Amino acid sequence: MSRINNFVRSLSPRTTEYSNELDTTHSFYHPANFLLIMSFCMALVFSTWQVLLNNFVIEQAAFTGKEIGILQSLREVPGFLAFTAIYILLFIKEQRFATLSLLVTCIGVALTGFYPSVIGLYVTTVIMSIGFHYYETLNQSLTLQWLAKDKTAEFMGRALSVKAVGALCAYGVIWALMEYFQWPYAHAYALIGGLGAIIVVLLWWSFPQFKAVSVQTKKLIIKKQYSLYYALVFFSGARRQIFVVFAGFLMVEKFGYSVGQISALFMINYVFNLFFAPKIGRWISKVGERNALVFEYIGLIGVFVAYAFVENQYIAGALYVVDHMFFALAIAMKTYFQKIAQPEDIAATASVSFTINHIAAVIIPALLGLLWLHSPSTVFMIGAGFACCSLLLASLLPVTPKPGVETRFGKL
Repeated sequence: MSRINNFVRSLSPRTTEYSNELDTTHSFYHPANFLLIMSFCMALVFSTWQVLLNNFVIEQAAFTGKEIGILQSLREVPGFLAFTAIYILLFIKEQRFATLSLLVTCIGVALTGFYPSVIGLYVTTVIMSIGFHYYETLNQSLTLQWLAKDKTAEFMGRALSVKAVGALCAYGVIWALMEYFQWPYAHAYALIGGLGAIIVVLLWWSFPQFKAVSVQTKKLIIKKQYSLYYALVFFSGARRQIFVVFAGFLMVEKFGYSVGQISALFMINYVFNLFFAPKIGRWISKVGERNALVFEYIGLIGVFVAYAFVENQYIAGALYVVDHMFFALAIAMKTYFQKIAQPEDIAATASVSFTINHIAAVIIPALLGLLWLHSPSTVFMIGAGFACCSLLLASLLPVTPKPGVETRFGKL
């Protein structure tokens, strides 16, 4: 009987105290390491889903811009509903919820290749997306809670580097399997999705339950002082959807990129993140959020305009890489929020912000998918317009954000 009791206790979450310093060398079972391993796993499985998607849907399900736009809109619906995470937290700890969400993502990816039809892809995409968006909401919340303000940008840079490792592993394996061994799509999706699920199960049983730094508000909140952050998040979601949905689709549809070539582009992107993302985090800490975001949005305006008129496949590939590099600077938006937020508002506001981010994301892919059939260039010019709006908003950020100083003009 004592052995049974010991076994049952071993299955129960352990609770432990921790330091929110970035140095994790004193213990492997530190919150930062937990976040980094989850980041690796998410990058591994989601990158597999993403890099195979355009070729899979065109070759196996005869997708056009219309179907891919609808699929991507459906993918963003769970993101629009991310605010419901705050109510689920009434019944489950935030850390456990994040782990379960990651597991659902892995299952969705593993199933994708077995349903090469329009309806099948819509259903598996929604399953994957439910896990993905809950995970991303909770991951942001836990990061901003567990890390000290002066360490967060550097840690997020490190997390991007770890994500790069996960993505590179995925792209390298997919490139080898598809180019040299001609694996079916179903087997490739199942392999990586299954591997991700194993990692999640090991995380669940091995890491303790960490105590929260502050008790989080368990209700939906929208506060005036976060208005500028909400606006930045909205335009970020609108702009990013154009890149995520249509930039890769352009490569396949217009320039005939293969799975191997798309994988190579992604690998270049993540090699950059692997080596430079931690430096970008430190640079943001040095120059401040306003300067970092202004630099990002000026660059993105130029990239989107260039996308609209590109006719050379190599220039298009270069733009794809440069575009991805600029997105690493989005760390600054998250650290801006952390600096102006009340500690107890982080989880609730993270949920709300993901919903705001996806208001446009739910609508834009489907609408612009129809526009794509008539004028692909106009789609990218709209992206440039969104980047201009973001630039105007970024210019309103204060040099030193803090509670009560949410804009350059002071308190909202």
